Amino acid sequence: MNPFASQVSLNMQGQHDTVDTHKYSVILPTYNERKNLPIIVWLLAKVFTEHDLAWEVVVVDDASPDGTQEVAKELANVYGEDKIVLKPRAGKLGLGTAYVHGLNFCTGDFVIIMDADFSHHPKFIPQFIKLQKAYNLDIVTGTRYRSTATPALSDAQPGGVHGWDLKRKLVSRGANFLAATVLNPGISDLTGSFRLYRLPVLRHIISLTVSRGYVFQMEMMVRARALGYTVGEVPITFVDRIFGESKLGADEVVGYAKGVWSLFTTV
Repeated sequence: MNPFASQVSLNMQGQHDTVDTHKYSVILPTYNERKNLPIIVWLLAKVFTEHDLAWEVVVVDDASPDGTQEVAKELANVYGEDKIVLKPRAGKLGLGTAYVHGLNFCTGDFVIIMDADFSHHPKFIPQFIKLQKAYNLDIVTGTRYRSTATPALSDAQPGGVHGWDLKRKLVSRGANFLAATVLNPGISDLTGSFRLYRLPVLRHIISLTVSRGYVFQMEMMVRARALGYTVGEVPITFVDRIFGESKLGADEVVGYAKGVWSLFTTV
């Protein structure tokens, strides 16, 4: 029996906190997120401050025409340039390369990747950190499709999705089922993009990842497992974006299926 999963251990988790000396860097890729960025930054600052954690947010903006960069500069004036770090790019160059670009400016020893559109609520970050510390994990990923954390965490609540129609839910479920069946990575939510990594682990995995678009997140987890890195899952509630439009289209769905087959034959 895993001693961390005993009821005594679960009851103790989080009740005898020690000072967290780590620094957490959040990479936020943005494109036309002018309305969402102030909300997500305020929530991140609130969570990190309440838990006495060192933090920074690296905003990687792909030349948004809606004024996202101007908003980021204003936020840097409010929170400090050491907290809000704007590192723009010349155009839309892809999600994977956005993380590579952002990593060049991270000064933390852990990196959190998440969406800037408020789909991922920062309130789950303390649970990510708690699970990582309890089991000394390399990666913690949010999951919409589990009711409990793995390994065990006492205060985790069931995950889920809000704001999606039946078609979108079926596409997401089907994508994860396809990948789980073909690749068997032992992760319930391969297409999720709310994760906590050790900085050197993320650098290693991302240097080997070749996929683009929505396949990118799946390949990251498949390669992490193949490399022997430890991965934990925390149930999260995913809420569809508040402002703006979803960037998922038919081309991404087809590309995802091709990506699953590519990973099956190469990893």
